[in-house]
Amino acid sequence: MLDLDLLRSFVSVADSGGFTRAGERVHRTQSTVSQQIRRLEETVGRPLFSREGRAVRLTEDGERLIGYARRLLALAAEARAAVGGEPRLEMVRLGVPDDFAVEPLTEAVAAFSRARPGCRLSVRCALSVDLVAGLDADEYDVVLAKRDPGAGPALAVWAERLVWIASADHPLPSDPLPLVAFPHGCVYRTRAVHALERSGRDWRIAYESPNLMGIQVAIAGGLGVALLEERAVRAGHRVLGRADGMPDVPATELALLVRKGAGAAADELAATIARFCEETVPQAA
Repeated sequence: MLDLDLLRSFVSVADSGGFTRAGERVHRTQSTVSQQIRRLEETVGRPLFSREGRAVRLTEDGERLIGYARRLLALAAEARAAVGGEPRLEMVRLGVPDDFAVEPLTEAVAAFSRARPGCRLSVRCALSVDLVAGLDADEYDVVLAKRDPGAGPALAVWAERLVWIASADHPLPSDPLPLVAFPHGCVYRTRAVHALERSGRDWRIAYESPNLMGIQVAIAGGLGVALLEERAVRAGHRVLGRADGMPDVPATELALLVRKGAGAAADELAATIARFCEETVPQAA
């Protein structure tokens, strides 16, 4: 017999890559999770993880078991809902900016979803101004948004460093300065326009896109200059400063917001995103 509680810990360790984080997910201590994995390995008669320092990875037998474990957990959740007479899935609605670490953040959110078959996750990418408005309208449970520093209460905030970015292979465009920007309402676009107007420099919107990849390609191609967070700089870009005639721009912040009364699953998702940001968002100097 395969114990579902042991399988749940097994899936959490596989998704998080370690016993400490897995314990946080299943509300167990690290030692308890380690004991559960040993019990499961004794049950199946095979080692499921290979230990490399603090990191762990699935063995070949572990890779074979993981798919069955997910299916068993999902089937158990379905059975509980059927016996209860109505679905007991908890919905969590997440809103994130399109330009924030899309691939790695999506991986972290997907791992959260896989570990919780009783939770239905809905994710939407949009401008931060729309995400915050949606949170106020109860359209989201958890929101990660760009904003002015100290704009209101938040579960956690991280400072962002904005830089002017131009093509590394094409000359800096002359006045009026062509801007590459997100649509109206973007905090970066607003900061760029205000900074240029205060400095007395003429500008125009030369390229507008709701997608970060489009913005980055337009910059590299020499279509204009953009104001973005420093981590958006890519090959084919160069950072501009005062020597290039660009004005200083104050930092923005990345804020993690949670709807009041959103529920335990939303709180757990917010904690997952907070840990992700602590590891991936460099602190501004």
